[in-house]
Amino acid sequence: MTNLTFEKALADLEQIVAKLEKGGISLNESLALFEKGVKMARFLRGELEKAERKVEILLKDDKGNLKAEDFDAADADEGGTGEGGDTA
Repeated sequence: MTNLTFEKALADLEQIVAKLEKGGISLNESLALFEKGVKMARFLRGELEKAERKVEILLKDDKGNLKAEDFDAADADEGGTGEGGDTA
């Protein structure tokens, strides 16, 4: 999983789940997919934990204390990332 991105791992995990839910595959293939899914889930959890630590660092004040800020999704959408709006 050297060049794996969060987005790629998430897409892979979604495909694995879809295959397992669909069924019609052998027990050995199911187990192999399950094992790969667990690895993807662990990778994703680790990436989310890293992101959380980075956010905490960015939210620390000058004295190293975390300062809580309310999050408003509407403000984030208007934040000017240039992407905005629904993708569905």
